[in-house]
Amino acid sequence: MNKQLKRVSILIFLMFVALMTSTSIIQVFQADNLAADPRNKRTLYDSFDVERGAILVNGVPVAQSMPTGDNYKFQREYPQGDLYAAVTGYYTIDQGTTGIESSMNSELSGTSSSQFLDKINRIVTGQPPQGASVELTLDPVVQQAARDALGTLQGAVVAMRPKTGEILAMVSTPTYDPNLMTSHDSAEVIANYKALLADPAKPLDNRAITGSLNPPGSTFKLVVAAAALESGNYTPESTFANTGGYQLPGSSSVVRNSWRGTCGSGPTTTLLLGLTMSCNTPFAELAATMGNTDLHAQAEKFGFGQDLGIPTKVTPSIFPRTQDSARTALSGIGQADVRATPLQMAMVSAAIANDGKLMKPQLVQRVVAPNLSTISEFEPEVFSEPISSATAETLTEMMVNVVSAPNGSARTATIDGVRVAGKTGTAENGTVAPYTLWFTGFAPADDPEVVVAVVVEDGGGLGQNGTSEGIAAPIGKKVIEAVLNQ
Repeated sequence: MNKQLKRVSILIFLMFVALMTSTSIIQVFQADNLAADPRNKRTLYDSFDVERGAILVNGVPVAQSMPTGDNYKFQREYPQGDLYAAVTGYYTIDQGTTGIESSMNSELSGTSSSQFLDKINRIVTGQPPQGASVELTLDPVVQQAARDALGTLQGAVVAMRPKTGEILAMVSTPTYDPNLMTSHDSAEVIANYKALLADPAKPLDNRAITGSLNPPGSTFKLVVAAAALESGNYTPESTFANTGGYQLPGSSSVVRNSWRGTCGSGPTTTLLLGLTMSCNTPFAELAATMGNTDLHAQAEKFGFGQDLGIPTKVTPSIFPRTQDSARTALSGIGQADVRATPLQMAMVSAAIANDGKLMKPQLVQRVVAPNLSTISEFEPEVFSEPISSATAETLTEMMVNVVSAPNGSARTATIDGVRVAGKTGTAENGTVAPYTLWFTGFAPADDPEVVVAVVVEDGGGLGQNGTSEGIAAPIGKKVIEAVLNQ
């Protein structure tokens, strides 16, 4: 009898172990998979049961949750739609989340660790669950100015404060209306998403920080000039042969200036004149002489190749770690395999504007609890110190010359009564494809309040006849004026 009881006891024990194991696997190890299963409507209902916090710009909601009469209880709404789409992203039932809606999801949904006590308090007091609001660093006047300046062009603008890293504007065009993604009709959401995804203009791409990155063209000459000055072997007056053409090392190909002429009138040209006129020949020669290792190191200090969250994830800009001398020379003029986001080129200018100290870019000013208390607040953070203050001062004066000199390549960025520092770039995308047009700069040069970077794709609609001075620089000027005129 005892032997039989022992066998039954062992069997019951094993059954309990099996039950506990299977329950643990389901509740712990498979929890994420079950929650993500599209057939699990309870999870979907629960995620919309909480009044999601608002996303605010200057205290005004640019994303908010409105009550509904269906099972989801709340629906996300974007009052200014496409103006802030590149920043807010969208929060939807079947197509996930993007932008700030994604990167700040735990705060907006009220599930972050910093909101634990508030969540308990609301349960105890019987208050309905509610997420925190997220206040952005954006300036609505500057955001609107950037959007208006881009108009129907395909491109992006980033504006930021160089002393703090606060992003004042982030616009990507063509844009889209995130309200198309908030319906509680899954079929409608999926149809809208597929239509946006199929659009050849790629409105879902945030060209300011992601998407198919562009070669930065001559704006990258700022990085090359910084590396040269930092080496101690070059000054603005350092000279280069002025033959109108530079033969790439180990190649029969020749780099020429865009106007097919020389860089000035003399037998030699200088680093300063090369930057002012945006000459390709001295910078290709300089890049080949310095070598890929030094240029890569300098680019990396500015942020190339580094992961960055603002808190939205940013696609790292690219400067190849290894390449031959010919491609290094082409990289010196922002071509070959160099690729950059507008945010990255804004960071290059920001370091120059801020005495060589690069502040980490940031989109979130603070997180505010439902009772209006501040949960967390933005604090300026140093990202890197890519150049010395002396180099920053020299580059600033060189960039001012680019805008103010009679032969400067960014004359259209001139603002009466203000010293503007700037640099244009016109990047090639093959022999017949439209150019990519760039501008980056800051003002006032003596005490910078704003840094801007502009990219215009598809030649601004003019193919290879579009110029950075004619299209990109005036956009940058309008954004800078929007800041300075407040």
